[in-house]
Amino acid sequence: MTTLFSQITIRPGYADDHTALVRLAALDSAAVPAEPLLVAEVDGELSAALSVADGASIADPFRPTGDIVALLRAHAAAATPAPRTRRRALRPRLSLASG
Repeated sequence: MTTLFSQITIRPGYADDHTALVRLAALDSAAVPAEPLLVAEVDGELSAALSVADGASIADPFRPTGDIVALLRAHAAAATPAPRTRRRALRPRLSLASG
């Protein structure tokens, strides 16, 4: 009996993922993205990776991975703090009364 549900794990990429990342990049005809990486495992097998640094991704072209890459992007966006804008301090304006 086959199951309709797969277990997806999103986690940081580790040094021991190198061989799986090289294989995945070769399947996708791309280079391994720049570190740091978020990776997605489907049922324990690496199926996609996303560079947190520049947004480049690789994925298994023989599986439906579009939604998995979208999950990686959403996870990266949620984990990355929004850029802070600088606020100018409000200073009271002094007016010189002419007299």
